[in-house]
Amino acid sequence: MFDVLLAKASEYVPKDRLEVIKQAYEFAEFAHNGQERASGGPFIVHPLETALVLADLKLDANALAAALLHDVVEDNDDIHVSDIGNRFGSEIARLVDGVTKLTRADLVTAGSASSPERGRAQAETIRKMLMAMAEDIRVVLIKLADRLHNMRTIDALDPAKRLEKAQETLEIYAPLAHRLGIWEIKWQLEDLAFQQLDPAAYKSISLMLNTKRVEREEYVWRILGILRAELEAEGIRADVTGRPKHIYSIHKKAQKYAADSKTAEDIYDLFALRVLVDEVKDCYAALGVIHNRWRPLPGQFDDYIANPKDNLYQSIHTTVLCEDGNPVEVQIRTQDMHSVAEYGVAAHWLYKEGKATDSQFDQKMTWLRQLLEWQRDVSEAEEFVESFKTDIFQNQVFVYTPLGDLKEMPAGATPLDFAFRIHSDLIFRCIGAKVNGRLVPLTYQLQNGDTVQILTSNTVRSPSLDWLNHEAGYIKTTSARARVRQWFNRQERSANIQRGRDLYQKQLKRLTTTMSDADVSKLMGVAKVEDFFAALGDGSITVGLVASKLTTQEEDDVVVIKDAMPLPSIMPTSAIEVLGVGDLLTSMARCCNPIHGDEIIGYITRSRGVNVHRRTCPNILHESEKERLVQVGWGETQTLYPVRIQVRSWDRVGLLGDITSLVSEEKVNIASIVSEEYADMSIITLTVHISGIDQLSRVFLRLEGVKGVIGVTRVSS
Repeated sequence: MFDVLLAKASEYVPKDRLEVIKQAYEFAEFAHNGQERASGGPFIVHPLETALVLADLKLDANALAAALLHDVVEDNDDIHVSDIGNRFGSEIARLVDGVTKLTRADLVTAGSASSPERGRAQAETIRKMLMAMAEDIRVVLIKLADRLHNMRTIDALDPAKRLEKAQETLEIYAPLAHRLGIWEIKWQLEDLAFQQLDPAAYKSISLMLNTKRVEREEYVWRILGILRAELEAEGIRADVTGRPKHIYSIHKKAQKYAADSKTAEDIYDLFALRVLVDEVKDCYAALGVIHNRWRPLPGQFDDYIANPKDNLYQSIHTTVLCEDGNPVEVQIRTQDMHSVAEYGVAAHWLYKEGKATDSQFDQKMTWLRQLLEWQRDVSEAEEFVESFKTDIFQNQVFVYTPLGDLKEMPAGATPLDFAFRIHSDLIFRCIGAKVNGRLVPLTYQLQNGDTVQILTSNTVRSPSLDWLNHEAGYIKTTSARARVRQWFNRQERSANIQRGRDLYQKQLKRLTTTMSDADVSKLMGVAKVEDFFAALGDGSITVGLVASKLTTQEEDDVVVIKDAMPLPSIMPTSAIEVLGVGDLLTSMARCCNPIHGDEIIGYITRSRGVNVHRRTCPNILHESEKERLVQVGWGETQTLYPVRIQVRSWDRVGLLGDITSLVSEEKVNIASIVSEEYADMSIITLTVHISGIDQLSRVFLRLEGVKGVIGVTRVSS
């Protein structure tokens, strides 16, 4: 197998650089001697296969050597990166060290895909990958080749591990290969991952392709013959070939078609051709021949030669209606463009091996520098992973600046996302947008070919809180949303703290909790009270979440409770269970009016059974006969409980009607209502029958929204 690697490398690597590849193989073979893979085969096969993938991409000698050595440090305790540097030089050692760090990060992410630990670990892996790309992108190319061979041999792993690796491959590694322009690796990773994640769909599409393979190939050969003859007649030298469609891309296309009530049989670009010519002018000449011979389909033309994609890709795409009325997709590009299309950034090292210079390489990789800049604005692990997947790897649309520069945006992006892409602070001076010369709302979703102009003010403006609302549709990208949230956090922290404190005080009065602010903050997972109030004020933590946590928190016993003495059963009740005793006559204490969901305790009376109080009731806290307290719990049968609610409001016509109507909408029965008027203020006291604390919380929230209402509180006695 090493002979195959050496033969491939000899085709493009200078002879004086082949020796370092040989030495790297000998060292790796020695280091991995006796080691086996999960499949049982010798371990050295894996680094060899990894290097072969990179040789197909025509990567340089140092990258091939690093690929052969990439697992040596990880799998041998007595071999260090410094040993690699002493033997092979600092560049190869740096590449091996970068891959080793990524491999170790991979090991950390093993486990449940939904666990917070995995989310943080995956975010750290991606951050390390970005840094590795910024320092030397060959580190990530080696990692992609490593993942490709691992996916080819994934059947050796247990089913759960296969699914985990396949999901990660489809979400991270395949899109990364696409972003780097490496089509050869991208489609293989997608198909291999798809085969594990949905074997039934994979088999179905494979069967469909095999069933119609002969028919499809005959048709493609027929069109090839016609097109070659037409190009030769015009004196255009071209290599015309059929272009295979891969299984996962057909699956994605079928999903889109299903949304339009079409089937996979309707996918037009199962027929696809590729035309490779010598010069750029020949691309446009060939396009003219094709459009003269067959009618082009409207909306199915893209010129990525005049407007290259961020991942270096250049080509002309057109779809024409050929013989028998079949649509055929045709890609037209030069041989050099084809090399970049297949190998992406890997083609850069062809130039570095002495053939030519690629002075525009750094300019072409501006998207990577932007990515590194954006990720600094996203602090939360889950948000960062989401940003990485949505902002960078989702389906893209291509739009223009007023000066004609092409910008690649995630599908569904808005003018605000576009403003952020131009400059991260431009979003705060945006007052409107024009698309194709016409004013559009800031929620407009950009389409392919749009020319976008951001209208700005001379001063920084405060963004709207609505921009952070997913449903409102102002911002699509996670990175732009993180930047806006960062603005609010920095500019309005003090206001958020005050707003959060006010909201909390309302909730505190409503629930009459005895927990300190610091304890509640810790309960919500926030170390500092000010940070808790700020999160409550900016919406990161909701009032409903605080209410839920407070009402379900199992606090330490307020008082010491001794074991209850058995008493004779008087009357069973389904609402209250006296724990450890059996059914006893119970009644609700009028001093604190407990309702379902409150933390409660029982007090044994001399003649009326067990009186049920809230644990925070002052009468219980000051009770001297502790032996009369018993543990009680809520039974399974739902019961309605009387609760008194006091509403303070500015007096106005229709106030009482609005309040009673709203309470009725919540399906809450009003037992009594008393209204008192003081000058221009009304105090309305309602006694309502509530099923539990959750329903009470909803009623409070709705009452607080009534016009003129100043405050709503629960009356304990």
